[in-house]
Amino acid sequence: MSDGSPVESGTAEYAIYSPGSGAAADVDRVVRASSGGPDDQPDEYDGILAKLDRTCDEDCRVATHESGHIVAARLLGHPLGGATVDPGAGYEGRVWGEEHMEAFAEGRGDAADVRQAITPMMPQPGEDINSVSDVFANVYSYCIELAAGRAAEQMLLGDADSRSAIDDQRQARELALLICKSKEAVESFIAHCDIAARDLLAPYGDVVMTLSIVLRIKRTLDGAEIDEIIRDVETRKALAMEQRRRAEWRKGEFMATRFREQCEPLDRRS
Repeated sequence: MSDGSPVESGTAEYAIYSPGSGAAADVDRVVRASSGGPDDQPDEYDGILAKLDRTCDEDCRVATHESGHIVAARLLGHPLGGATVDPGAGYEGRVWGEEHMEAFAEGRGDAADVRQAITPMMPQPGEDINSVSDVFANVYSYCIELAAGRAAEQMLLGDADSRSAIDDQRQARELALLICKSKEAVESFIAHCDIAARDLLAPYGDVVMTLSIVLRIKRTLDGAEIDEIIRDVETRKALAMEQRRRAEWRKGEFMATRFREQCEPLDRRS
C-alpha cells in the first residue's frame, strides 16, 4: 500500500499490445489513441488528477507500486478482492484481499492487529514450532508481497520513492516480530524479503506495466478484473513465443533445404 506521503517524479515506458479483447485491449486503444497513454488525455485523465491534486508522474508511481503488490500476491497464491489508485484515509493507493474490506472498515485490518492477536499463541524460544509452521510461512509470503510495491517502482521506474513504502515496511516489521526475536533479525529478514520480491517480479515486468496502465485508466479493479488482465497478458505472451518458435522452425527448415540443394551438385560430381 502506498502511504499518504507525496511521491516524486518518475517515468516508465509503456508496452503497446496488439488489438484484441479484454482489459489489455483497453490499454492498446488508449495508448494508440493518445500516442503515450493517459498522460495525453487532458479532458478526462488530467481532470481526475486535478481533483486528486496529483501529478501524472505521481499517479504513475502509485499505480506501479500497487501493481507490484497485485502481481506478487497472485504469484504467491493470495486471492485478491481488488485494488485502487485513488487515495483514501491515510493511503495513496491500496490492494486488499477477498475479505479484508470489512476489516479495514472496522479499523482492524492492520498488521499490528494481526501481531497482537497471534503473539500469545506463538511458542517461546526452544519450544516446538510445528504447530505454528503455517504462521511462519504466511509471514514470509506476506512480507514479500509488502516489499513488492517498492520492488516494482525500482524495476519499472528505475528507483523507489523513500516515502512510498513507509507503511508497507512498518507492517512488514510488525509481522516479522512474530517470528524474529531481535531487531537485527527483523532487519535481516526484511532485507531478504526485499530481494525475494525483486526476484519474484523480475520475469513479469510486462504484467506489472499493463496493470499499472489499466489502473490509471479505470482507477479501481476488482479481483476478477485483475485476474482477467493477467490471463490476457500471459496469453498474448505465450502466443508471441509460439509464433517466434514457429518462425525459427520455418527458418531452420529453409536453411536445411537450401543446404541439401547446395550439396546435390557435389554428390553428382562425386
